[in-house]
Amino acid sequence: MQLKNYQLLKTSASNFSTSVLPCFRGKLNLRKQINYSFLNFYSNLSLRNQITSVLLCFRGKLNLRKQILLFLFATMFCGVSAQVPKSYTSAELLLQLKKLNVLGSVLYIAAHPDDENTRLLAYLANEKLYRTGYLSLTRGDGGQNLIGDEQGVDLGLIRTQELLSARRIDGAEQFFSRAFDFGFSKSPEEAMRFWGHDKILSDVVWVIRKFKPDVIITRFPTTGEGGHGHHTASAMLAGEAFDAAADPTKFPEQLTQGVTVWQAKRLLWNTFNFGGTNTQRDDQFKMECGDYNPILGKSYGEIAAASRSQHKSQGFGVPAQRGSVIEYFKTIKGSAPVNDLMDDVDLGWNRINASSLTNEVKKIIEKFEVEHPERSLLALTKLYKNVGEVKDEYWKNLKLNAVNDLIENCSGLFMDATSNTQFAVQGDSLKINLVVNNRSGANILSADAFLNDDYVIFDQLKKNVNSVQNYSIYIRPNAKITQPYWLENAMDKGSFNVTDQQQIGKAESDPMSVVFSMLVEGTEFKFRKPVRYKHTDPVKGELYQPVSIIPKLELNYAGDVFLAVNSKPVDIRTHIKANLNLPEVAAYTVTKQTSSKITNSNNPYVFKNGGMNKENYESSTFGFNAVDSDYTEQIRLQAGDGNNLFHQYKRTIEYDHIPSIVYFHDATAKLSRVDLKTEGNFVGYIPGAGDKVPDALIQMGYKVVTLKESDITAANLRQFDAIVTGVRAYNTNEWMNNVYDELMQYVKDGGVLLVQYNTSNQIGPVKAKISPYPFTISRNRITDEEAKVNFLLPDHPALNYPNKITQKDFEGWIQERSIYHAENTDTAYKKIFSMKDPGENEQDGSLIIANYGKGRFVYTGLVFFRELPAGVPGAYRLFANLIANNRSKYIK
Repeated sequence: MQLKNYQLLKTSASNFSTSVLPCFRGKLNLRKQINYSFLNFYSNLSLRNQITSVLLCFRGKLNLRKQILLFLFATMFCGVSAQVPKSYTSAELLLQLKKLNVLGSVLYIAAHPDDENTRLLAYLANEKLYRTGYLSLTRGDGGQNLIGDEQGVDLGLIRTQELLSARRIDGAEQFFSRAFDFGFSKSPEEAMRFWGHDKILSDVVWVIRKFKPDVIITRFPTTGEGGHGHHTASAMLAGEAFDAAADPTKFPEQLTQGVTVWQAKRLLWNTFNFGGTNTQRDDQFKMECGDYNPILGKSYGEIAAASRSQHKSQGFGVPAQRGSVIEYFKTIKGSAPVNDLMDDVDLGWNRINASSLTNEVKKIIEKFEVEHPERSLLALTKLYKNVGEVKDEYWKNLKLNAVNDLIENCSGLFMDATSNTQFAVQGDSLKINLVVNNRSGANILSADAFLNDDYVIFDQLKKNVNSVQNYSIYIRPNAKITQPYWLENAMDKGSFNVTDQQQIGKAESDPMSVVFSMLVEGTEFKFRKPVRYKHTDPVKGELYQPVSIIPKLELNYAGDVFLAVNSKPVDIRTHIKANLNLPEVAAYTVTKQTSSKITNSNNPYVFKNGGMNKENYESSTFGFNAVDSDYTEQIRLQAGDGNNLFHQYKRTIEYDHIPSIVYFHDATAKLSRVDLKTEGNFVGYIPGAGDKVPDALIQMGYKVVTLKESDITAANLRQFDAIVTGVRAYNTNEWMNNVYDELMQYVKDGGVLLVQYNTSNQIGPVKAKISPYPFTISRNRITDEEAKVNFLLPDHPALNYPNKITQKDFEGWIQERSIYHAENTDTAYKKIFSMKDPGENEQDGSLIIANYGKGRFVYTGLVFFRELPAGVPGAYRLFANLIANNRSKYIK
């Protein structure tokens, strides 16, 4: 009996029984065993157990066992992505039904993406069935990026989507405040000074008043054991908000926006034992959270690992955990729990005087049929009407939404609103393909779809037949472009500015959507679906992405930073793109806005007519008037036709594990005049986690070649004046150890090797030897970007050749000075700088240099990866000195 792997790999779960089982004609018992195992497998029960049960059917048939195993893994793991619409198994529907009878909620509060205890969130949401939320004060904008070169706001957008992906796995909800992650902070006072204490406290209070948690849990204490100023600040704000949310005199303007005061029962600190700090004590309240959930087929440690592993930009992939895990809690405010986290909280319908609904839900659960969830629809529609009679608005609305979702998911309804383009242009139309399929043949008589002020009527729905309508929606010329709500207004240094109170706290902006309306068991229900761009990738299969509204004209400079070296004029290109078929007579005046210190040619100029995707590139020469020293200015670009003004362009961020991110950035760039000397001009660059340093080197006048493992040979390296490794190159490249000898020989023969920061901890271990002489990498850093820099060796070539380095070169630095300092250094190393954060001792590990043979080795934690892309003049000069290759000048 032969089955080809190719055939098995192409077989999907939906047609397994018709495609694979015929291979076993005449073997009825075997067919039943396989069918039973696969039904369980695709009901999302224990993966390991179900694979085992299938394979046991094939004792003695080794080749066939291997082929079936390949099929299992192919169908389980191929084509799964964050962009595919969620569908629910009967097991998950049963869990949702059980949750209807639980009226309790918990809000977890911390500072960043990844701070949350995903195991606890999963346990509370799926075992205790509480409404569970995580409030992250920031979006993680200020961290390092392990998967690309995005920083700042761009990185915050990535981490927002990673958190949403994590919540889809562990079942909790996600919230944010307006706080911006400005980088590592060593004190809560600094954090709240940057954020604005009252501003962020009001956000925490707002989320509490909207969410109405019975219990609030913090990840960190107020006493500093969390290690990060943001961590401590999050606990302090949670403590203040616990009281303020119940006080009508605090932020009273919120009480006119649809919320009421709210007093949570207790505030707990979820104590921890990690990073060498153990805050857990035997006298603290304890709770087992490592249980196995047979409905989901996973333990909460397994769910937590999958959730936490969504933090890919931080390199937080973790193994699944199984077995008992105890969580510890210290009471901070309110009454202490004795027997249960929810002591003294009524978790049933009794709390809102609707006890009759308890038995009604129980009866629906008792009669729920795994193979026919649609048979619960009649009872669910009755339940919906009864829940609508509840007087408590908060729980009524929550449970109405939950029943509405159950009716959609139990019915087997498929509703889709898709476009064949990812972008809708202001002033143009968007074609939308609307599909409704009553897959189970449930009692659903009619369907409409509402788009803006119009609607579409579908033909009578037949069992498992696609009912399709095509519709063109007009995008108004003044329609808001798609922009994350927190980026709509200019931000402050430490926080975003959001003027719409209802947006504050939300994880993301609401998408363009369609409302489907239909009669289910004689009652009208409405289901909102986002309009998405659907396409098929030949490798990944069917994919969905968000649809974005874009302006009819985009414009930008061809780069973010332009460098005028020694006052040499710079050619800068502008880019204009028409997204809409513009009339032939359309003419836009394009203006490059600068101060009087900057001159540029061809300004303004006219962009004429269009045509869809009409593009124009125009070069201008920018120079300086009477500027004799370092100077940096933000230059702007705008276009207008007398009626409309355009000044933005779209940025797209794409990674497989999150939906495509589109947002709009002002058409600005930085133009920096820098007095700069270089020695040597050919640099090899070994990429790490991702940074923009190579672009900066090119603007400085170097020729840069990206090196991969096969390029690092003794013969090839001889041509380079310097080799630079990207940030965390020794954390991310497993092969660096293979080229250690070649790199050391290159240095010994007269080359310069500059290693930018790496981490050395359980998250990002160094995977190779780095240097000719030993040193270790610490977690020490200088977070004050204005910290005084002391020159320990003022005569060292690093401070004198080819550029004279002075205190002025450390002006204008952003976010921080340095991270992951060297320590325990060999005596061969020279330490060049010392600096300190307020209230701390001097640190001298930010830059170490050692001569080795005829060449030079440099390790630095100075954040060149931030300063060079920001156009900081002194950073260019110092970096040029560090990679200068003139042995007679340098070796001392």
